[in-house]
Amino acid sequence: MSMITPEYCQMMAKYNAWQNQTMRAACETLTEAELRADHGAFFGSVMATINHILWGDALWMSRLDGGDGPSKPATEHAELCPTFAIWAQERTRMDQRIVQWAESVTAESLSGDLSWHAQMLKKDMHKPMALCVVHLFNHQTHHRGQVHTMLTGYDRNTEDTDLVLMPEEVSWL
Repeated sequence: MSMITPEYCQMMAKYNAWQNQTMRAACETLTEAELRADHGAFFGSVMATINHILWGDALWMSRLDGGDGPSKPATEHAELCPTFAIWAQERTRMDQRIVQWAESVTAESLSGDLSWHAQMLKKDMHKPMALCVVHLFNHQTHHRGQVHTMLTGYDRNTEDTDLVLMPEEVSWL
């Protein structure tokens, strides 16, 4: 039995889209200098961190839905989108892709293993599909938390992040 269900995937895809929308709104209030200032975070700046999240989503979605992966290699993940405007467009597209994937997931597709070649590790990987899906959503949440901290440091309102406060309808998809 899988540790997750299609309903879990759908809920988390909507949560991801909601959180990215509110994060984008807060980031839109930053100056270019604030977006790129090094805060000592894992990837340094807000811009590098949001690029990393998007890069990771593209990588994992290519593994999950068989579509295109990131347009840049892993060594350039933090520079995926050169501007915030481009990032915002790509983020919206990725959120739609994740929601569409989640809507097509079945219990059967969540079972078994996922296999891929990890370029940075230079080895083939095999992990349970359900674990990989949970990782996709956990990775997003983890790094959005870092962005939240940087935005809070700029005294920006980041809105609610609690899953239980997610609106019933995610209207921006």
